[in-house]
Amino acid sequence: MVPDRGIFVVADGMGGHAAGEVASEMAVQLISHELGSLRGLSDDQVADRMRHAIRTANAAIFQRTLKEHDKRGMGTTVTALVLFNGRFLIGQVGDSRGYLMRSGQLTQITKDHSYVQEQVDAGYLTPEQARTHPYSNVITRCVGANSDVSPDVYGGTVKTGDVFLLASDGLTGMLEDYQLGEILAADRMPQEQVDELIASANRHGGLDNITAILVRVDSLDPAPEEPSHRTEPTIKRPRAG
Repeated sequence: MVPDRGIFVVADGMGGHAAGEVASEMAVQLISHELGSLRGLSDDQVADRMRHAIRTANAAIFQRTLKEHDKRGMGTTVTALVLFNGRFLIGQVGDSRGYLMRSGQLTQITKDHSYVQEQVDAGYLTPEQARTHPYSNVITRCVGANSDVSPDVYGGTVKTGDVFLLASDGLTGMLEDYQLGEILAADRMPQEQVDELIASANRHGGLDNITAILVRVDSLDPAPEEPSHRTEPTIKRPRAG
């Protein structure tokens, strides 16, 4: 989390505990560095910056798998949120997820890059069947597995009171969306809600590493009357847990 720059990233590593930890740490560090400052950038420029940052992380991780024998096969999911100029943008690779809680309604913004999601899209599985399918943890796209990767990018307008949830499948695989929504609907601080999300996922089995970031938008700065060459970020004091 880099709140002063409006950058929040969840990365869930794979390829064995040690290698997965390396891949996820590399992804978080490289993406946050490559995103840099987003002040004054347009939506398209931020989207290009996001794609470039994720692809840069992908190339670095892939090169390391070629050079270090014990790192072969490592990779990581990435769900990266940026808040800028009253807008949000999420870069997505893998099956970690980004959600938006707005006016009491929880919406999944991202789409999983997974075998079961492809089967759901093709009409072969229902979302309910996909949750319990034996291949539910098989992903079809990740950062570091190949020489290049194509991230999906999602964006929209930010409103006061919005709550963004970024989470690994260790959370979303244990709790259904309605359960996530019930916890996020409670009038509590983001850190308390994160603690409850993790505790609830553990009570429901806790079969995988659980990572969650919550970002609540308490207020928005008014848009400047005359935009200057460099503008201050519109998002003000995001509280994260």
